[in-house]
Amino acid sequence: MECIAVDWSGALTGAANRIWMATARGGKLTELVAPGSREAVARALITRRNDPSPVLVGLDFAFGMPAWYMAERGWTDVDAVWAAARDEGEVWLRTCEPPFWGRPGTTRPHPVLRGLRASESGTVGWLQPKSVFQVGGAGSVGTGSIRGMPMLLALRAAGWAVWPFDASSSHTVVEIWPRHFTGPVVKRSAATREAWLALEYPELPEPWRSTMAGSEDAFDAAIAAIGMSRMPLAEALAMPADPLARIEGWIFAPVEHGPAR
Repeated sequence: MECIAVDWSGALTGAANRIWMATARGGKLTELVAPGSREAVARALITRRNDPSPVLVGLDFAFGMPAWYMAERGWTDVDAVWAAARDEGEVWLRTCEPPFWGRPGTTRPHPVLRGLRASESGTVGWLQPKSVFQVGGAGSVGTGSIRGMPMLLALRAAGWAVWPFDASSSHTVVEIWPRHFTGPVVKRSAATREAWLALEYPELPEPWRSTMAGSEDAFDAAIAAIGMSRMPLAEALAMPADPLARIEGWIFAPVEHGPAR
């Protein structure tokens, strides 16, 4: 099956250089491109849905929010979360009122675990999950997630299955965490990325190797796509046992990372 990984960005400026799409099949990278914008990603995926050949797409942002916040807001399913992100998301980001935090002058208004979904709170070891409520500061994922969720409405309307809210199909979108595929490499360093690629992926041809060494975002997209294409997908796409998975979403990950799947 073809696998596509998107390293996403919620930035208002500079996103064109930070969003990358990589395609792999059978553990081999086949394409690595910078589509130019979030809108271009949506258009590319909607167009790809018209191709009947099976494909799995991984998007690097949170697909949902903690169940307690959904209940507090009266959202009964994830469609309501995505619609609210579409209609209210820019207000959340601008005002940064609790439970959101991370803008200058704000502090986290709740215990760490309260800001995490079940899939994230089960992650241990060197993986350090971030809350969708954190919209600023080091490692924040909230801005990208809030600006990504409306696209999930469009993809589902175009016929994509959004796992695990939907059962997987021939055209499935999943939430990924590139760290599951790169491991604990120091990704911020171009020299370290270059050395790691020479050791782990010596078969990678140019110009992909140089592109991945030169861009952490391209590196994440490409390694995630390759890793996804090497997974036993039937097992990895089994519905998670935790009932919160269909409410909050779940991180798609290699089977050995079971607690974070």
